[in-house]
Amino acid sequence: MIERYTLPEMGALWSEQSRFQKWLDVEIAVCEVHAEMGTIPGDALEQIKVRAKFSVARISEIEKTTNHDVIAFTTNLAENIGEASRFVHYGLTSSDVVDTANALLLGDACDLLLAKVDALMEVLQRRAFEFKDTPQIGRTHGIHAEPTSFGLTFALWYDEMRRNRKRLKRARQAVAVGKISGAVGAFALLDPVVEERVCERLGLRYAPVSTQIIQRDSYAEFLSTLAIIASSLDKFALNVRHWQRTEVGEAQERFTVGQKGSSAMPHKRNPIISERICGMARIVRANSLVGLENVALWHERDISHSSAERVVLPDSSVALDYMLHKATSLIAGLVVHAERMLQNLQATRGLVFSGQLLLALTQKGVSRETAYESVQRNAMRVWDGNENFQELLRSDADINSHLSAAEIDAVFQLDTYLRNVGVIFERVFGESEKKPDR
Repeated sequence: MIERYTLPEMGALWSEQSRFQKWLDVEIAVCEVHAEMGTIPGDALEQIKVRAKFSVARISEIEKTTNHDVIAFTTNLAENIGEASRFVHYGLTSSDVVDTANALLLGDACDLLLAKVDALMEVLQRRAFEFKDTPQIGRTHGIHAEPTSFGLTFALWYDEMRRNRKRLKRARQAVAVGKISGAVGAFALLDPVVEERVCERLGLRYAPVSTQIIQRDSYAEFLSTLAIIASSLDKFALNVRHWQRTEVGEAQERFTVGQKGSSAMPHKRNPIISERICGMARIVRANSLVGLENVALWHERDISHSSAERVVLPDSSVALDYMLHKATSLIAGLVVHAERMLQNLQATRGLVFSGQLLLALTQKGVSRETAYESVQRNAMRVWDGNENFQELLRSDADINSHLSAAEIDAVFQLDTYLRNVGVIFERVFGESEKKPDR
């Protein structure tokens, strides 16, 4: 059984408790560096580290008066620390704390998402090999095209998720940047060494140059990366929705005992998880636009970005975390009807082998234009009537003048279309048991 999604880690990461804890981590790191440099007394640092505690409820109460969350936070710290609190937030501006803490939050969010991506890739690899030799009709423009392997679909998705994993790793690196450079980024009240040592202590890179804030192109990259991954999941789910259509019936979401599909129609089995994934992808994509809008700010900083980020950063992280979990469960539990795939492949009465016939005629010396006309003439009769393509060809004088009955029959072999699937799998997976690149 696939476990239910309970939103523990990602939801907890973006909680108020977690956010303020990251702020405190930054404040403590700054105090430690100041103490090392002799800017603040060592005994004051010890007092701060022992007594620095906060209460979400108390911060909220103070903020009703201050209308400033960072001041409410530092006020609450001061209530608990006492006299040494005068060294807390020493030489800092609010964004020094908030943006550096955001780097920690976003890095942790990326790590949680990377773990979910890995889980999905493992399922995609397993199902790709499971259905490597299962024939399915390929479709272009929604119309039957040529036979393919159902396993190739999962191999394709695996390769796409591998690219997404690389994108997410790059995005993690882009957002793992701190700044302790003051009100306009000019280090007016701080030595730049403080920033360097604080960021090193927190496992972050420092911004070579900043204003009052970390520049928001890196946040835009993070949100855009999440939107790309969400769009991949949207694509996967859209395919499942097609396969589950009554007229197609090639695969379907697992329908559990006791599950209901409709309040009015007891017979229904609907692709609700796939539809949910498609719907949520729209939210994540829309949020990426907010990230792009936040790149352009007035001068050294305004706060038009701040309110929006409090929504889109946690919402996109949580939404994609959920979508990855559901996509993994969906694909792991996908019920596949291989026999229906074969029936659908045969539904056009042999038309899907027309490309192979065209090639066979050209190999006999027939011009491509003439061969195409001969094949299409028979194909249109099948489309418009109820005839069998293979039988029509046997009675077509033009085609019989170039191909024997045995050669016509050879055109209608599935093996030709699937003969290079193994080569593609080797390209994608290498060794069949190889795990996703970490």
